[in-house]
Amino acid sequence: MSVNLIDVKDLDAIAIGAALYGTGGGGDPHIGKLLAQRAIRAHGPARLITLDELRDDDLIISVAMIGAPTVMLERLAETAPLVLALRQLEAKLGRKAAALFSGEVGGMNSVIPFSVAAELGLPLVDGDTMGRAFPKLDMTLCALHGIDAAPLALADEKGNGLVLDTVDVQSLEGMVRALTMEMGGSCYSALYSMTVAQARKSLVLGSISMTQRTGKALFEARERHLDPVAELVRVTDGHCLFKGKVIDLQRTIDGRWSKGLARITGLDEHRGEDVELLYQNEFLVARSEERILASTPDLICTVDMETGEPITAEQVRYGLRVAVLGLPCVPEWRTPAAIARVGPRAFGYDLDYRPVEQLTMDRR
Repeated sequence: MSVNLIDVKDLDAIAIGAALYGTGGGGDPHIGKLLAQRAIRAHGPARLITLDELRDDDLIISVAMIGAPTVMLERLAETAPLVLALRQLEAKLGRKAAALFSGEVGGMNSVIPFSVAAELGLPLVDGDTMGRAFPKLDMTLCALHGIDAAPLALADEKGNGLVLDTVDVQSLEGMVRALTMEMGGSCYSALYSMTVAQARKSLVLGSISMTQRTGKALFEARERHLDPVAELVRVTDGHCLFKGKVIDLQRTIDGRWSKGLARITGLDEHRGEDVELLYQNEFLVARSEERILASTPDLICTVDMETGEPITAEQVRYGLRVAVLGLPCVPEWRTPAAIARVGPRAFGYDLDYRPVEQLTMDRR
């Protein structure tokens, strides 16, 4: 058996790792961390398990917040609506969940499920549906394997709740986004119910532990006075794409996602060059006038040049000195079917995807 008890202090490393893998989006994991830490103090540690601890026919369910990350910064998360959404979905399915899992390994939804797991005494599977954060319900490896997000339960902090069981994911996406706005711009959900047998083929396994290792590496780099940016590149097998100072920001919320652009002017070895980061909740394209540095589905992350602290799209501000990192996505996102779902053109950018390691090699 392999059971990892996650206590209050463990969440510090998980949350900072989740902030990095959120690629600028996914909501601020600090808020989710505080909620989970409160639940753990009240109910005891959460159990992080592998799928081997469950039977193949056991049911597992994801719990998550849905909405624009900018709104989530202003509305403190609660556990009760997550429990309500979970109970609604269980009632619809006529089965209880044997375990929970995270919808994404980046941002708030990496740590939010720990609060429900601790309060209900349910284990949390060490895995997620993406290996990063994406903004749409069908942008998951589960969807690529034919596992539907529906039926999906929604709830808010007022006690309102409902279950959606739609004919296709496009209908589900539209309804969820409309209801999210009606619920104040963000809400709570339970979704992607599946068996353990299905999860073995469709989840990114070990991803929560990955965030913990990343967070620990950053903490250790600070304690040992090492270059935190270099340590993040090492532990993630990533690339430092650019270092510079933020000189311009453009932000909008279109009712579904936070959208915008950050312009960075180069420092040190990148002096004399400017780079733009384009985002829709998550950073999706890093480009200069002459070339593409990285694009979705690879991960584009911004961190503080001095501390290595991950910076979300909402936290980027004029004058910040940042390093832009490019992390290879999990291999499953690089298939033609996956690129069609989450590549640059899926977000309206007229460019072809090329792996970040190839783009980095071209610049040398």
